[in-house]
Amino acid sequence: MSQNTSRRRFLAQTTSSVLAAVACDRFAFGDAPAIIPRTALASKDRVGANDRIIVGFVGTGMRARQLMEHIPRERAQIVAVAEFWRQKMQDCINEKKASGLIGENETWNMYDSDVELYEKEKLDAAFVVTQDHCRTLAAAHAIQAGLDVYAEKALTSYIREGRQLVNIVRKSKQILQVGSQQRSMRLNEYGCRLIREGKLGRVKLVQACNYPFCNNIPADYEEQPIPEGLNWDAWQGPTEYRKFNGMLLGWMGWREYAGGEMTNWGAHGVDQIQWALGADETGPVATSPMPDGDGKVAIKYANGVEVHFDLEYGKAPMGGAIFRCEGGSLEINRNNLKANPTSIIDGAPEPDPPEGPTWIARPHIENFFDCMATRERPHADVEIGHRSISVCHLVNITRILNRPLQWDPAKEQFVNDDEANAYVDRPRRKGYELPEA
Repeated sequence: MSQNTSRRRFLAQTTSSVLAAVACDRFAFGDAPAIIPRTALASKDRVGANDRIIVGFVGTGMRARQLMEHIPRERAQIVAVAEFWRQKMQDCINEKKASGLIGENETWNMYDSDVELYEKEKLDAAFVVTQDHCRTLAAAHAIQAGLDVYAEKALTSYIREGRQLVNIVRKSKQILQVGSQQRSMRLNEYGCRLIREGKLGRVKLVQACNYPFCNNIPADYEEQPIPEGLNWDAWQGPTEYRKFNGMLLGWMGWREYAGGEMTNWGAHGVDQIQWALGADETGPVATSPMPDGDGKVAIKYANGVEVHFDLEYGKAPMGGAIFRCEGGSLEINRNNLKANPTSIIDGAPEPDPPEGPTWIARPHIENFFDCMATRERPHADVEIGHRSISVCHLVNITRILNRPLQWDPAKEQFVNDDEANAYVDRPRRKGYELPEA
């Protein structure tokens, strides 16, 4: 039996009867908070200091460094990091030493690839916080290594790889939590449940932010020397190999690597829409450009509910949407609700205490660790993350083609539309293929 397997079995055996009775992916309606903090459980039911979850990080950029600070040290220990750029990795180590996160007698081992990390360290969990176009493969590698995974959003860079990752996770029985941390915020859970359970009556319209897309990489850019210590081939992962230029490191702005703010902040906003509409295992059936242009897109679900991505970027609720219902309107945003009439949210819980400017990740990480023990599905399970980001991809595809599209959410294909279906999948470079489920 592998050490990873034996540790997971131990964690499961030491899970409290209280925790086991709580399904991590279900909430009960009522005035009391549905998310039970671990501090409410007896100390004997927690993983002890000598039995902490052993964690490795894949990616050492800004978001990875934030998550490192949110991990509860009484429950987990970071022991290693992996990154395609040695200097970036070393900078992260230096920063965490300076902040005190890495103690005087602690060492975080450094690896130049996720596969090397998984092979050489005895881990329980991997936090995958790479650039978007490399994330799905790194998560799949971790699952195959027998690890549970916390993968940041956007989970995927195109729709087909998301379905492949779901299949890999389901076959393995591993836990995969997507970093849609609003799923573990009490106010967001409360607000989405009000809509989903019809407490405001029929949903007449949902309005969301018109999240910007991004540009194609220009064909004639100047080649620059590859920085020392950067594995440029691995950094590009499954995408087409391109000559180096520092502008490409801003991967979120290029269609070949990401989907712009539509798959960045939009991943959070769309996730709340999916949750509130009870669409966690499905998606819209139609999309179309809106008449006034400017990238605005309307989508429609099978029950007739329409979502319009038409609110001004930067002013609209970036982490949610405005739900206009028969009984009033409810704006759901990150850790915040606004209602008209205000009585709609009289029973709402208090906001979660912030851990930094707009960053609240610890409850979501706690849920991931809890579910590592119970083997229940986490709040933002892989299917949920895949379905939410798929809607973001659908909006971007609609922008590219600039015409109405019919989508089959069961088959995850456009209906009788070869041109549109060409955007559902992408070719992958040799050596960076996804493993078979």
